[in-house]
Amino acid sequence: MPAVFEKIDKLKPIYDAVYNVVEVICKLLLIGDILVVVFQVAGRYIPFIPDPSWTEQVVLTLMSYMAVLSAALAIRRGAHIRMTAFDRYLPKGVIKALDIIADLAVLILAVIMIVEGWNYAIKIGSKGVYESMPWLSRFWMYFPIALAGIAMLVFEIEAIYNHIKSIVLKQDIEKGGEE
Repeated sequence: MPAVFEKIDKLKPIYDAVYNVVEVICKLLLIGDILVVVFQVAGRYIPFIPDPSWTEQVVLTLMSYMAVLSAALAIRRGAHIRMTAFDRYLPKGVIKALDIIADLAVLILAVIMIVEGWNYAIKIGSKGVYESMPWLSRFWMYFPIALAGIAMLVFEIEAIYNHIKSIVLKQDIEKGGEE
């Protein structure tokens, strides 16, 4: 059985690359947000800089991308808020089972986010435009949900695999110790 895990573990660099790409995208979104807000504030208080009407909607859109993508990053790091008050009272096997159930629930949520986020982006988003930027489709306002769903799906598959691997390898170690 460990040979299977060795083969699957060779995919870890792909997960690392996806994580790094999403992290860089989040950093670029944050930089973009900061620059747009600085431009917005400068436009209000410096007379020779025009007061742009589009900045608020751009900031909100960039923030929505950043929020959902950074939440996907938190899945991989295990940094989401979790209820751990009873963990010290429960057997480790129960905790692992609950972790897997929670990860499966988030995996289902990721699939729903992909499907519904894409449907909203295509159906609702493509029919509207930003008020201050009539040339830009609202597709981009709804698309972050589907995009984050894809990232969440990737990271949840890895998390579930890691749980299963830890359970199986522990069982193999226990069996090896008995023989």
